[in-house]
Amino acid sequence: MQQAPQKERIILGIDPGTAVMGYGLVKESGNKLELISLGVVKMASLDDHMLKLQRIFEKTVALIDNYKPDCLAIEAPFYGKNIQVMLKLGRAQGTAIAAALSRNLPICEYAPRKIKQSITGNGNATKEQVAAMLQTLLKFKETPEFLDATDGLAVAVCHSFQRITTGRGNKISYSGWESFVKENTQRVASPLKVKK
Repeated sequence: MQQAPQKERIILGIDPGTAVMGYGLVKESGNKLELISLGVVKMASLDDHMLKLQRIFEKTVALIDNYKPDCLAIEAPFYGKNIQVMLKLGRAQGTAIAAALSRNLPICEYAPRKIKQSITGNGNATKEQVAAMLQTLLKFKETPEFLDATDGLAVAVCHSFQRITTGRGNKISYSGWESFVKENTQRVASPLKVKK
């Protein structure tokens, strides 16, 4: 009996922000994950908050139209003490979601802690630790100018880890990084040796 070919899926991950929006795209082919692109959209030069939201919308639509992702994974705003910052981040996230909805893309949201946990095994990992793990996992050497780019990529990879399917189309879920590594040794590069 011949096995059906495994479906490819492109995931767009976004880390919304009002100064810098990070994004990353990965292609999932069966159990293989490949980096397509990552980058940032800078908005510091814009004084008006509404113009920043317009840029978020336009850039998100452009990414969707250019790369044709199958879904959007987005980071949920973190809970901080500054209500104004929370409000602005919520608007930025809502604008990116509206852009995806305008193109009929399915959307999944992940808490920052969940993203860090799925990438590094530690929900309190630093941005630098997340970036280093992504470089190892996806085998890229370039260090992005902004860690917001790897944050956007981390959201896409987190989504992939939640929804990896078997050849029969059954969903597999992992309780964390350790269980993922145990089941997918061929997908994980050996850790880098750090000189002391």
